[in-house]
Amino acid sequence: MGKENTFLSIDLGGTKLLVGEVNSKGEVLNYKRYETGYINQTAAVAIIKKSVEDYIKNEGWAADSRPLSMGVGLIGRVDNASGIWLQMDPKRNRAIPLAQELSETFDMPCYIDNDVKSAARAEKTWGHGSTSKDFIYINIGTGIASGFVINGSLVRGSHFNAGETGHTNVGIDIGIKCGCGRDNCVELIASGMGFDRSARVLKRQFESRLYIPLDENLKVDVKEIYALNQENDPLCTVLVENAAKGIAGLIMNLVRVSDPDTVILGGGIVSSGFMLPKIQGYLNPTTMRFVTNGVVLTKLNPDFIGLIGAAAVAMNK
Repeated sequence: MGKENTFLSIDLGGTKLLVGEVNSKGEVLNYKRYETGYINQTAAVAIIKKSVEDYIKNEGWAADSRPLSMGVGLIGRVDNASGIWLQMDPKRNRAIPLAQELSETFDMPCYIDNDVKSAARAEKTWGHGSTSKDFIYINIGTGIASGFVINGSLVRGSHFNAGETGHTNVGIDIGIKCGCGRDNCVELIASGMGFDRSARVLKRQFESRLYIPLDENLKVDVKEIYALNQENDPLCTVLVENAAKGIAGLIMNLVRVSDPDTVILGGGIVSSGFMLPKIQGYLNPTTMRFVTNGVVLTKLNPDFIGLIGAAAVAMNK
């Protein structure tokens, strides 16, 4: 039996870091979770290095041999070709040659990319996108962002910022001001953050049994919203319908722009499957007529798509 090729994968989320190993089939062999909290880039680099050191020391290699290379999925703008992490967000921005730093620290080739673009690369390698040259991957989790593959190539943009589709208006006006400077962005209606913000704005208009924490740092539980929606809770019904309509509107806008044959949905808000038929109910058949493979949920494990995406980055295809 030959040696199994593996890749060291690092997935940096908003408040956590996953370090693990993924094989060439996109299977997660082992992983370890590290809590980070809200951090800047400098702190993030230190945590990544410390966590990888801990993983190597305490977990060891899953396939009894060193991975071929290392891949990192990151929040924010990333220059993949140059290996530079440009920023987490407008308030946390410092150009860091992260790929070079990690490569020198761990004596291993290292490649980096934005987290959602990494997930789109995973879809292209192992998911529904493996049979498509024109697809959109939309991640609907804490926020909303997308990866576009057009004519087989991942779209990056002039400042590596393509795919920030959460900052799109879909015609639902509930009076929420977005940090981007616009009003009623779909991210503030249909993401985890959006369910929380919308619930706080609309709670005076609709009765509800939903628990909305007084502390705004604590967010509403989207699973509770889904459960109460099934019991016809007035507020939760509005929240779910607004989100479904918003996501459908976003999909149709993007379909008109890039003409995909497949739209793939991922992220915690949609991974259970509860929202998919509701979203599909708002899709216009004429607009969607050329999306021949339909709107589908990712077939990759939603809990580990970040790690799997980092492995796709490590493969550097």
